[in-house]
Amino acid sequence: MFLALLIYVDDIIRLGNGSCARIEFKAYLNNCFQTKDLGPMKYFLGIEVARSPRGLFLHQCKYALEIV
Repeated sequence: MFLALLIYVDDIIRLGNGSCARIEFKAYLNNCFQTKDLGPMKYFLGIEVARSPRGLFLHQCKYALEIV
């Protein structure tokens, strides 16, 4: 089983190959801290996450358009 956490200031992303570990860790965090689940990830640090049947795609189109 694999569980990875990406933490940046007050944002946490949980990644893993087993939903049980992610659910248990989320419950543990909720017991220790006041947390809010924002649902499936859409943006993180200016990177947009797009889902498709082929997998996840990361891009910065919105960020690039804002700069231009």
